[in-house]
Amino acid sequence: MSKPEKLIVDGKRLDGRGPFDLRPIKFQAGVLKRADGSCYLEFGGNKVMAAVYGPREVHPRHLQQASNAIVRYRYNMASFSVEERKRPGPDRRSIEISKVSREALESVVLKELYPRSAIDIFVEILQADAGTRVAGINAASVALADAGIPMKCLVSACAVGKADDTIVLDLNKDEDNYGQADLPIAMNQFGEITLCQMDGHLTSDEFSTAMNMAIEGCKKLHELQKQALVEKYARGVAPIAVDVPEAGGETNE
Repeated sequence: MSKPEKLIVDGKRLDGRGPFDLRPIKFQAGVLKRADGSCYLEFGGNKVMAAVYGPREVHPRHLQQASNAIVRYRYNMASFSVEERKRPGPDRRSIEISKVSREALESVVLKELYPRSAIDIFVEILQADAGTRVAGINAASVALADAGIPMKCLVSACAVGKADDTIVLDLNKDEDNYGQADLPIAMNQFGEITLCQMDGHLTSDEFSTAMNMAIEGCKKLHELQKQALVEKYARGVAPIAVDVPEAGGETNE
């Protein structure tokens, strides 16, 4: 893939969005019957499946913590998720993303309620299109809530970056590959930052602008996450059938 001459033309990005626009987003909670909680997410061209199992017994047992549960997060990119086939299995990048994503989420999980237990989060990237770590965090947060794991709140995540000297929200693939900076952010609804990484260079003013854009983006994602959970449980509530005796009829006690 060749580098585009420009990433922003007449104030518009190559995919037609403005600097403050998110890509199309679709959440669907409760898609896996065998998982305790799950979420499928389409975030631009990203397609992500998250599954949560637990709380359950920790194996091996020496990893148990007497006072709280442990949270384990596994991020994996499928071999077919990228244009050039990815070698199967964990690599340094997936291990690093698993670690920072776990740290972004476990701060809102009430781990003290489940001592000696494990909460396992599996995130599978089925199709990658820039911003997979923040997409995974968004899906995993919904899957945790779907599993009924007690949490203080949801965690929402998005990336901000710099392309052609312009701060833009939710980088697309070209902006991620050829832009000047990438800043993934995760936060909860109380404004507490649970993930902040940066690749590239931003001035202090640019960083402040980027953080404000990320906060607004996370607020929009938080509403979509809540909506996905509401829709899932609205679908799951079946009408209650009540037998009403006909007028003048008798009922059997």
